[in-house]
Amino acid sequence: MNEKRKLYLDNIRTITVIIVMVYHVFYLFNGVGVLGGFTVEKSLILGDAFSTLVYPWFMILLFCISGIAARFSLKKRGTKKFLKERAIKLLLPSTLGCFVLFWIVGYINIKIGGGLDYIPGFLIYPISVLSGSGPLWFAHLVFVYSAVIVLLSKIDKGDKFYNWFEKTGNFALLVIVPLLLWGSSHILNMPVITVYRFGIYLLSFLVGYFVLSQENVLEKIEKILPISLILTAIFLTAYMLLFNGTNYTEDRVLHHIITNLYAWFTVLSILGAGRKYLDFKTPITAYLNRNSYGLYVLHYLVLMCVAYPLNFYLDLPIAMLVIITLVLELLLTVLLNEIIKRIPILRLILLGIKRGKNEIQVNN
Repeated sequence: MNEKRKLYLDNIRTITVIIVMVYHVFYLFNGVGVLGGFTVEKSLILGDAFSTLVYPWFMILLFCISGIAARFSLKKRGTKKFLKERAIKLLLPSTLGCFVLFWIVGYINIKIGGGLDYIPGFLIYPISVLSGSGPLWFAHLVFVYSAVIVLLSKIDKGDKFYNWFEKTGNFALLVIVPLLLWGSSHILNMPVITVYRFGIYLLSFLVGYFVLSQENVLEKIEKILPISLILTAIFLTAYMLLFNGTNYTEDRVLHHIITNLYAWFTVLSILGAGRKYLDFKTPITAYLNRNSYGLYVLHYLVLMCVAYPLNFYLDLPIAMLVIITLVLELLLTVLLNEIIKRIPILRLILLGIKRGKNEIQVNN
């Protein structure tokens, strides 16, 4: 296993987190019928197109990178330390964090939905806590999937599955994995709550752990970058022709083979291009990489606190509303992260940080 830190994975993860932050702004003001956003008379067409463009693949990419991180971390730290660190980093913010701060997200959602008119006062806080996790569902699933790979590592002590993929050629990357991804999109999906796509995200995590964590596989991905870019362009064109302007979270979209082929080859293209062009470190990338998890954890709370008053108390043109919301979300999330990580008890509960360390190790 290559011990050299893969800076491009850090950079890809950070860029993807920023894409998630931008996406959630357009999601709140979407005009294509995605549940959970504000009701707006007129949305930004470009914003809806952006959301349609990134939704099929950005969480798949994050789960793949999380799987890669899990491989390096488990092998380096051992089972006990691996699970302990994951519990602190992932479970504290997504459980206790909801009691301390993220309940505000649930409260705003209840207020938007008119729930304050009929929910008894003494139940508002506990219901807000239960519904306040927002995008922290990602942390829930990564912890569960981390436990799954610990179990698999105990069963497959010879690492046969990992070694099998090490010997496979491009056929696995170009045919086997995308077909498996398409198949997984049909299973273990929560009704209505489309973010809980347990099947496809579990497969993405396992692909990261068993396949994409291998240096020779990553070398192959870089070599076939021209092929993956061509395939991405083909399936992107087909996907947008089929689904742009529609609710991109519907089953008919997410289960479609074109959607899943577009998602996988986009992931391949990003990994290949990242390995080729993003393996560097600057003061800005170093800061963002150290803080990307905090930005992910905190951004939706900041977004809701900003977007709610701007949307309901100011009569702004939609373009101005979206731009102001986005700028404030980005700036205030960075500020809130800087404040919280300086307060020991809060940085532990809200960010899962011990002893002032504020970094997710992608590849160790």
